[in-house]
Amino acid sequence: MMQESSLNRAPAQRPIVIEVSGEPQGVVVPAEGGYRFVAVKLPAFAIDGQHFASVDLATAAVARALNDSEAAA
Repeated sequence: MMQESSLNRAPAQRPIVIEVSGEPQGVVVPAEGGYRFVAVKLPAFAIDGQHFASVDLATAAVARALNDSEAAA
């Protein structure tokens, strides 16, 4: 019987959901020493693809983007 040799793989890191007021707006994925934001709701697309040093900074930026879009409406 063949056994699969163990490979040295980095553990997979899952996207982290960013919610504002209980509504998911996007996710952050680990990227280049920080996190890259990927929007899933229209108001959050203003910052889609931006890089953040932490999840907290990304969350704050999403909240600002939503406030800005509501103010413009």
